[in-house]
Amino acid sequence: MSSQNHQDWRSRLVPPEEVWQRIRPGMRIFLSTGMAEPRTLVESLMAREDGNLQDLELFQVLSLGQAVSQEQLSLRKYRLKTFYSGWVASGAITSGRVDLIPSRFSTIPALIRSGMVAIDAAMIQITPPDEDGYCSLGIAVDVARKAMKQAPLVVGEINPFIPRTFGDTAVSVSDFDYLVESKKPPYYLDRWPVQPLFEELAANVASVIDDGSCTFFSVGSFYEALSLQLRDKRDLGVHSPFFTDALMDLVQSGAVTNRKKAICPGKSITSYAVGSAALYAWLDRNPLVEFQEMDKIWDPLQMGQNEKFIAAIPARKIDLSGRIAPLFGPGILATSPSDLVDMVNAAQVSRRGRTIFALPSRNRHGQSNIRLSIQDLPNLFTLWESVDMVATEYGVANLRGRTLRERAQALIDIAHPDFRSELVAQAKAENILYRDQIFIADSAHIYPEDVTTEHTFKNVHVRFRAIRPSDEEEMRRFFYRFSEQAVYYRYFTHVKVMPHSLVQEYVNVDYRQNISIVGLIGDPGHGRIIAEARYVKSKDGAFAEVAFFVDESYHGLGIASFMLKLLTGAARRRGIHGFTAYVLSSNQAMIKVFQKAGPIQVTLESGGLNLAVPFEAESSAMEQMAGNV
Repeated sequence: MSSQNHQDWRSRLVPPEEVWQRIRPGMRIFLSTGMAEPRTLVESLMAREDGNLQDLELFQVLSLGQAVSQEQLSLRKYRLKTFYSGWVASGAITSGRVDLIPSRFSTIPALIRSGMVAIDAAMIQITPPDEDGYCSLGIAVDVARKAMKQAPLVVGEINPFIPRTFGDTAVSVSDFDYLVESKKPPYYLDRWPVQPLFEELAANVASVIDDGSCTFFSVGSFYEALSLQLRDKRDLGVHSPFFTDALMDLVQSGAVTNRKKAICPGKSITSYAVGSAALYAWLDRNPLVEFQEMDKIWDPLQMGQNEKFIAAIPARKIDLSGRIAPLFGPGILATSPSDLVDMVNAAQVSRRGRTIFALPSRNRHGQSNIRLSIQDLPNLFTLWESVDMVATEYGVANLRGRTLRERAQALIDIAHPDFRSELVAQAKAENILYRDQIFIADSAHIYPEDVTTEHTFKNVHVRFRAIRPSDEEEMRRFFYRFSEQAVYYRYFTHVKVMPHSLVQEYVNVDYRQNISIVGLIGDPGHGRIIAEARYVKSKDGAFAEVAFFVDESYHGLGIASFMLKLLTGAARRRGIHGFTAYVLSSNQAMIKVFQKAGPIQVTLESGGLNLAVPFEAESSAMEQMAGNV
């Protein structure tokens, strides 16, 4: 390689034609990847008809199909070999015009370093050198440095429009045999629009991403929406192969500090920048982001050293067992099955890490994306034991540690309401669900989202929502934690067991008549039920009978009173005029809950109290209190 003084680099500039004179038929040429394709060199190559420019092998780690002409590939003057097709070049791979080298991204550097993938010439996009003669690899580090070391001929395309980035990006101008100047900007990628459906989907994913988590991003509507939903988080970390406009927004929001990361604390690390001119301008000399080689970025053991590493991945389909059909094509980068495995493995080895697959409940044709089976689809992610959570716009299903039956029920709960009844019938026919499984079809369409909230009681944070059929097992465990006295207070008889036949009636609620609210503690998606409150409408619909169940470990915190307020609000909105309750006279704790709620009417009946709480009387009392202030 040249050892000329860096200060005279302009005198070393040559036209592309001079570079091509050094090329011989059959040579293997590495090109900078993705948005960093050396446009001037490649466009010049595509336009030339020189006799020596025949049967060339062009190597790219990530081919997005911008500069390498599909027409030229059809003429078989050149052969493009890539480790990942992108969504433009994938058609050329299918038609046989492009060769795909199946590899995990984390292993590609070793293939080049070992010479198994040999390189005769490397053409790399770089920034202009600084006063010390060092250029930056800019928006793509990947394996550029290793390709430069292996290639006998190294050509630098100097582009003043790309950012000077930090990390493992500095290369000396003296490392290049030829320098070509580009007057063209790099390739840009427009931002993806965010539809309301993806806002709902991303909000559900964000609800199970804790403060201090570390994550990665790709491109597409899902990640654009996820960035918006994560802005209120704290101390997030970024260990991402791709740095996008959405990640830039997230960093600028203040949600990302990287202080909790084990790998490069205080810095977001990446290997590629993929996005707009605004992103590239923001990255220029930005010390918050470091670019590293892909064997460090993609290595699951490196990623997994970061606590709470979250692999949030868009999917196309899922079946009731948890098999995933990943999303390929526009809107996703570098998610071959092997690379998905690396991401998922990183989440699995990370302390408190998790894998979350996200998909709309229906496709664009109105068909369900949650199916009984997807075994007929290609490129499945079949490591169902590694699928921790699945999110749709209807909620999040926690699959970790659940049986196949429990998984199926949880996934049906987040399917589109139009398809839940069909999925239940299919699952029963295949013995995935119990043959006697109850399902109330109308309730799927009127699930009471209006009772969803959260509250902190003396440092105990509780999330509240309406009960779901998939709560069956957790409700059974909730029941068996109670003392005999607590069970008697609730059911007025000595109930010893709570089998499936009973508890499924409890969790399958007809929301036209009744409301049941559960209180959960713990991480979202992994919650433990500690309280349940419900009302059941009377025959005339004017009043409703109400009952509560609070874990004895959480008595005295005000949870029952809070849930009574939630039930009262829900009942009022549904035209109910008041509550009734039958309470044993010895159950003083529950009597106090009703006394705190406002004026009550009490009548004695066989060892117990019949309580009535008319909402109008409650309102009048409140108005009178306000008038006395």
